[in-house]
Amino acid sequence: MEQLFEDTCMQCSKIITQAYSTSFSLGIKSLDKKFHLPVYAIYGFVRCADEIVDTFHNHDKRKLLADFRQQTYEAIDQKLSLNPVLHAFQCVVNRYGIDKAYIEAFLKSMEMDLEPHEYDRELYNEYIYGSAEVVGLMCLKVFCEGDQEMFSRLEKPARSLGAAFQKVNFLRDMKSDFDERGRVYFPKVEYRMFSNQCKAEIEQDIMQDFNRAYVGIMALPRSARMGVYLAYVYYLKLFRKIQGLPATHILKERVRVPDNTKLALLLSSYVKYRFNAI
Repeated sequence: MEQLFEDTCMQCSKIITQAYSTSFSLGIKSLDKKFHLPVYAIYGFVRCADEIVDTFHNHDKRKLLADFRQQTYEAIDQKLSLNPVLHAFQCVVNRYGIDKAYIEAFLKSMEMDLEPHEYDRELYNEYIYGSAEVVGLMCLKVFCEGDQEMFSRLEKPARSLGAAFQKVNFLRDMKSDFDERGRVYFPKVEYRMFSNQCKAEIEQDIMQDFNRAYVGIMALPRSARMGVYLAYVYYLKLFRKIQGLPATHILKERVRVPDNTKLALLLSSYVKYRFNAI
């Protein structure tokens, strides 16, 4: 019966992922089947923490996050939780040897979102590491399946990919982050003075992250490469779309990639994968 409980908890995280992110769901489906549920479990955990700080405005967010942190570590230590998302997550943490330091860095970044910050370069890098890079490292632990040499070799590219994704999100969500949460993540950026020059400097930094990440993606096991590559090309497409727009547009509306474009990216990526082009 314990296996039934675990399977059910994993399915809960899968439902959460599919409800919140069509792009990541497509990416996960493009991984080898053995990776589907572990990555759903990681995303489910990340999404629940993110919801606490971004959505539950009529509740004591700090207490909710503190409770979530405590329950997370209890679940990992006891190898059991009656919270389905945390039970699924602890299964993956314990099975793949995910470092608790990654989890703590993530939760610290979530805690930073509980109140407005004026981000300097150091705080910005710390936030990106905790909110995005470590999530990539958790997934990499799954993909490497215990191969520590491979993990060490791909650690920096995985961090770059997470950083690229998060920085693109920051650009895409500048309006909603400022209007709804009073946040501007980019160091020394004044929201109302956001210029094309400032945007171009940020984009140059993001492109460097994408370039570093690509090298690592090509070195992933084939069982993981297609799914990660699909997430990469989706975000690169979104990034290119943002690049082609003036700074004033970013401050007016959220840039999106249409679903039919996502499906086209999936098809083209699959063709490349089948012909060993990736």
